[in-house]
Amino acid sequence: MKKKPFVKILSLALAAITLFVLCACGTAASSPAAVPVSDAAPTEASAASNGVLDEIKASGELHITLSPDFAPMEFIDSSKDGQEQYVGLDVFLAKYIADYIGVKLVIEPMSFDACQTAVYTASVPMSVSGYVWTEERAESYEISDYYYDGDNKIEPVILIRTADAEKYTSSEDFNGVDIGAQNASLQMQLVTSQLPDANPVAVGDVGTGVLELQNGSIEALAVAKGNAEIIMDANPDLVLCPWEFTITEETEAFVILITKGETALLNVVNEALAKAYSEGMYGAWHDEAVALAKVVNGTEE
Repeated sequence: MKKKPFVKILSLALAAITLFVLCACGTAASSPAAVPVSDAAPTEASAASNGVLDEIKASGELHITLSPDFAPMEFIDSSKDGQEQYVGLDVFLAKYIADYIGVKLVIEPMSFDACQTAVYTASVPMSVSGYVWTEERAESYEISDYYYDGDNKIEPVILIRTADAEKYTSSEDFNGVDIGAQNASLQMQLVTSQLPDANPVAVGDVGTGVLELQNGSIEALAVAKGNAEIIMDANPDLVLCPWEFTITEETEAFVILITKGETALLNVVNEALAKAYSEGMYGAWHDEAVALAKVVNGTEE
């Protein structure tokens, strides 16, 4: 995985006082190959109290939020019940983190924007739901290390109807056009900033957005490329628009959102991410999630 130029990586050479300062400020995202935080010298403050991490261990449960409409990262397998119906790469990763901590995973499904609100208000300590780094999120949350930037392309794209393939080929073609995107998503941010003359339309979830695109309620839908590939596989009446957003290097990999100030939980999560990376888990999880998404969508037996 690529190193990011803005990333602050904890080093074994840091003195204990430096580690305390970094944790107090909230560590920024770094590569999963970074040295696990547990190898650094613990501080007196962290030894005294680990905040919500202590509560998680005491309860025996790690509660997370996710929006299960983003295959292959998180989606619903309707052939299963209860917690088992939530599947995808992010779900596999969340279970791995819970196992690493030694507790049970409890998924609380919400809309994409509600997931972020829940973590911001500390009603749920963590959200694993296909997030990318943004400046606004870095100010509001503890941001984990990057954990996956492989075959599941994060780059935002625009889905249009196949019949409109020649109609929308440039940014100007979207002037005055209704473009759907999830509220509080990177896609919505890019639509409003890079297509300022379009009409952004908030959609509750990606599935609803697809239906609105197909029935003509909107003319285009902004989604992540990996998600778009799953959608097109099940809906041949939809194609990618040849025009593309301009994105920065910071948005090329996924991160986890954690309640601001919960640095003990952040450190343990980063340890788990590094361990999963060293074991080569992300590629296997991605392949399993894609195969399962095709079965769920009825495009593969």
